[in-house]
Amino acid sequence: MHLSHYGTLVFDCDGVVLDSNQVKTAAFRSAAMPYGAAAADALVAYHVANGGISRYVKFAHFLERIVPEHGAGAVPGRDGPDHEALLQIYAETVRDGLMNCGIATGLEQLRSKTRGANWLIVSGGDQNELREVFAARGISDLFDGGIFGSPDTKSMILDRELSDGNISGSALFLGDSRLDHEAASAAGLDFIFVHGWTDLADWPTYVKQNDIITIAGVGDLAS
Repeated sequence: MHLSHYGTLVFDCDGVVLDSNQVKTAAFRSAAMPYGAAAADALVAYHVANGGISRYVKFAHFLERIVPEHGAGAVPGRDGPDHEALLQIYAETVRDGLMNCGIATGLEQLRSKTRGANWLIVSGGDQNELREVFAARGISDLFDGGIFGSPDTKSMILDRELSDGNISGSALFLGDSRLDHEAASAAGLDFIFVHGWTDLADWPTYVKQNDIITIAGVGDLAS
């Protein structure tokens, strides 16, 4: 695989650019704890099994499916936070983690090696939050093609950016989840699985079954 072949590089954020998967797992648990440990554990399990899906969808699933099962008939807003409150608690908890978690090594070197390529972030994270964090941490300028996230899904973002010509020519998606691979494949993008920070259970089996190229971190591409 030659990087010079690609006119566009698309990066997931959590587990690829930022070492933030555990930050978000902890934030989901914290937000759900008013409904009890069993419900919080169930949300965490759903979150980990559905990497790349937005918090909006995950908390909706929590209230509609998990709380009735584990919360003994708990009523959102009366017995615990409703959807809007869950989102607010989560955002407050996760922001500090995003501001302090590790950043992938080798990003600057990789950017230098791919000067002619358009770089985009396509994430399940909140779009406004991502843009604020990336700007504060001094890495937003690397992603000249834009930083995109929820509430739009990854598939919606990819379809829109392809239609608008922001993703053009040969494109490569760097991700760490099943959803990343599925979204990239559906959009016609090549895909590399970044495994160093992934929380996908048994990822070696998944990449073997799907014949996916793997790297430990994005900095590996720079070398």
